[in-house]
Amino acid sequence: MSTHRFTRRTFLRGAGVTVALPWMESFNVWGDDAPANKPASSAPVRLGVLFSGNGFHSKEWWARGEGKEMELGQVLAPLHDFREKLLFFRGLYNAEALKGNIHSSQTGNLLSGAPLASGGEIRSGTSLDQVLAQKYGRSTKVPSLVLGCEKSNPSVHKNYSMLYSSHISWSSPTSPTPLELYPALAFDRLFKDETSRGDQSVLDAVLGDARDFRRNLSSTDQRKLDEYLESVREVEQRLERAGQKGEMQGWRPTLTQPNIPRPADGIPQDIAEHMRLMVDIMVLGFQTDTTRITTLKLNNDHSSLRFPNLGVDYMIHHLLSHSDSADWLKVNQFFLQQLGYLARKLDAIQEGERTLLDNTVLLYCSSMLTGNHEANRLPVVMVGGGGGRIKGGRVVDLTDKPDRQMCRLYLSIMDKFGVRPGTFGDATMPLDQV
Repeated sequence: MSTHRFTRRTFLRGAGVTVALPWMESFNVWGDDAPANKPASSAPVRLGVLFSGNGFHSKEWWARGEGKEMELGQVLAPLHDFREKLLFFRGLYNAEALKGNIHSSQTGNLLSGAPLASGGEIRSGTSLDQVLAQKYGRSTKVPSLVLGCEKSNPSVHKNYSMLYSSHISWSSPTSPTPLELYPALAFDRLFKDETSRGDQSVLDAVLGDARDFRRNLSSTDQRKLDEYLESVREVEQRLERAGQKGEMQGWRPTLTQPNIPRPADGIPQDIAEHMRLMVDIMVLGFQTDTTRITTLKLNNDHSSLRFPNLGVDYMIHHLLSHSDSADWLKVNQFFLQQLGYLARKLDAIQEGERTLLDNTVLLYCSSMLTGNHEANRLPVVMVGGGGGRIKGGRVVDLTDKPDRQMCRLYLSIMDKFGVRPGTFGDATMPLDQV
């Protein structure tokens, strides 16, 4: 001990973590009680945006009534169990999307409301999800996860780039956010690197440094260090138990590592398996707090997907959308089943007094109401409580309102995340109804 000096600046260190040694009594390592003047922290709010192209059955996209008495059209039947957590919007539109009146011009600015460049040039606007990722998402390992189930189309259609039809997420006006089509690579992005500091035990993070430090201590001080580290472990376990009972003073994720195996390499041949894997990865990203912002594009606008899993393999999605056939309704319901599956998984995960669904905003939309390019009324539903900030079980009818810009909804959503840009796209104020 004669050669080892201790100072009040001595810490145990780990990946992103420092823990003061026990004789530094002024430094609070972990505590079970929040300060009297500081409220206990709660679970973060998450955003999930899901998109499917080409609109829906013209006679079966509707909702009426409130709460558990709400009635839903057949397209929305997969959301029946979530009527009390659902907002159905009628009448929202995107003025810039009406200028081209084709798939590309109605999709490339769906989440931004920005003017689109034509003539094959690429220029849109930074999308809702990326505005939130740049400000709110920086506290997580992955600021945003952008997933897709159909490859981008780089061609030009009627003077507009088909990249607009292929991307709803834009990192900047000239940069569509790259889509991750491979479930295994999406999984790797979340979990391949070392666990981020918020997802692991503080004690586990500093054990390596503690072992090295311990070698230089006397037997008495070794026992003191062991007792101290054990007390850290005991407090962590108490916090974990308090979190499970809804009594947490500091929020912690319900998972510290994935609870499903890594998906197989490649793109699944079965579109149903592909979509389901992507939804499972969304849930994992939220549950582990590896990301709080995820966008899932189930297909492109002007989509070429086929659906042999539904017995609908004779016509691609885009052509199906031009009629109100029974097969078109079947395909519509298949897409909404993905939202229902996601909502059910999130609602089964408890985070204190609320569920993960209660702490999430799920936005589902398409770039047109029906396959005949009707975009003066967009199909939009939201599911989830936004951390207790959104009341569901309602139909918000803006059809006859003068200010029914889609971007007003985006300002309302940003507000739930504490991001308030003042203006966004063609909107200067949020929706009062959200």
